Amino acid sequence: MSLDELRDLLVRHARPDVRTPIEDVLVFKAEQPYPPTPTTYGKVLALVAQGAKRFALGDQVHEYRAGQYLVASIDLPVASHFSEASPDLPGLGVGLTLDPSTVADLLLHAPRAELPDIGTGTPPGLAISTASPELLDAVIRLLRLLDTPRDIAVLAPLIKREILWRLIVGDQGAVVRQLGLADSSLIHIARAIRWIRDNYRQPFRVEVAAQLASMSVSAFYRNFQAVTGMSPIQYQKQIRLHQARLLLAHFPSDIAGVSRRVGYESPSQFSREYRRQFGAPPSRDADRLHTVSTLPR
Repeated sequence: MSLDELRDLLVRHARPDVRTPIEDVLVFKAEQPYPPTPTTYGKVLALVAQGAKRFALGDQVHEYRAGQYLVASIDLPVASHFSEASPDLPGLGVGLTLDPSTVADLLLHAPRAELPDIGTGTPPGLAISTASPELLDAVIRLLRLLDTPRDIAVLAPLIKREILWRLIVGDQGAVVRQLGLADSSLIHIARAIRWIRDNYRQPFRVEVAAQLASMSVSAFYRNFQAVTGMSPIQYQKQIRLHQARLLLAHFPSDIAGVSRRVGYESPSQFSREYRRQFGAPPSRDADRLHTVSTLPR
């Protein structure tokens, strides 16, 4: 019955603006499978209550369904959408931004014996699992607060802390625990990722990125691939193409201008890589994006 109650809560409280009165909590509702939208999965928990969500990360396509959650511990460029949704059975989901300082505090105070062994090596920056009954229960109690706004200020921080604990001791604890470890590989890679995102229009300089991550070039490549599932050059390309798609929604007739603005020197290379990423050349995809943006929702 847990998913049934979660669906009821989301149906009641989902609005076009996905934000809620609870800080860092978002709710999602889709009545049809719109085309994938470029976005960034940052430090977030995303749980599907009904339907299915699909996202492309680099060359890989992932899907998670009702009762499953995605957890991301680093900024990753994806194209995401509800792949199963209809007016009768809308896609429903809830998101929570993860707080690294709370993760660090939980790790500091938790008895070491209570923390499962996460092994060695660098965990991925994104993973999908089935939600445990305890995690579902905590998420439901958090959303129930939307029915009693006076309780939000006092109880929401406690329940969000519990949700983080359930993630830490759950299947993807290694991903979440990296957020709270000051010297983790994830933290070092995150510095390089911020630099790539801020400078995505410029030619990539691996030596600068590796230095920001306090790693040798070879160690940087190895850890970057483990965290993001792609090479640094591929990551930069994803950022460029996702930004281009957002720009094309506003400037559909200026393909060459958008190409230059995101850092491409060759319009033909831009068109080839755009088509490979999104399944259509920029001009056709821009027309599709414009059509979708004018549809009533």
